[in-house]
Amino acid sequence: MNEQNEGWVYVCSDSVGETAEAVARATFRQFQREQAKIKRVGNVRTEGEIVALLAEAAASRGFVAYTLVQPELREAMRTESLRLGVRTVDIMGPMIQAYVDTFNDAPKRVPGLLHVLDDEYFRRVEAIEFAVRCDDGREPESMRAADIVILGVSRTSKTPLSIYLAHKGYKVANLPLVPEARLPDELRRVPPGRLIGLTMEAEAIAKIRQERLKVVGLPFGALYADPARVAAELRYANDVMRNYGCHIIDVSNRAIEETAGLIMDYINR
Repeated sequence: MNEQNEGWVYVCSDSVGETAEAVARATFRQFQREQAKIKRVGNVRTEGEIVALLAEAAASRGFVAYTLVQPELREAMRTESLRLGVRTVDIMGPMIQAYVDTFNDAPKRVPGLLHVLDDEYFRRVEAIEFAVRCDDGREPESMRAADIVILGVSRTSKTPLSIYLAHKGYKVANLPLVPEARLPDELRRVPPGRLIGLTMEAEAIAKIRQERLKVVGLPFGALYADPARVAAELRYANDVMRNYGCHIIDVSNRAIEETAGLIMDYINR
């Protein structure tokens, strides 16, 4: 990387700064290579801290992404950035203003509301614990308590999806579909609207499984990654998913976030 292209993005917040950092990292992924580093400056409370931060950003030729809800801090950021010629990006301001203009309401202006330990926070914690406990077919008796039950053959991203959805507050159980394994009786008691079936192109699954074999040190020609075996598993899985009334999603070439979005749209409709 050319050093003259390196720079810093300063993430500034009167809370912990996770929101602005997430936006910055999502932005970085849109470029061929990462040409900036992130420095998070959280729990900002005074205008002096804003002045010092912008001076550092000016010296390093970086820019600042911020989430500030206090008017005096926002004004300090605006004034000082203009004086020093430092580019700043207001992450929350336009959204707050749009809300005010549209719904004629006023913001609470309380830093860190996103991370308050409220009922939603504890619901997410409970959901994550549930997903871990009910991963890979464990505790099938808990399926009826799940908001979502994910079915699919091995390597269709059942576990990552379960954890991702759990972070959104959904209790998720997942069940691997293997022709030789008996399906739990509890599966029949789950309402079809909660059942999600995952499928994928056989060739893609075979490649993923071949890489898995390398990791665990098993021979390349093991039945687990045999294309004919994968195709047979998929036929069995598709029969099961149709029989149980699953909503089936092809996860080939889909990111976890995209698949999760499709699942949430389906169960919330």
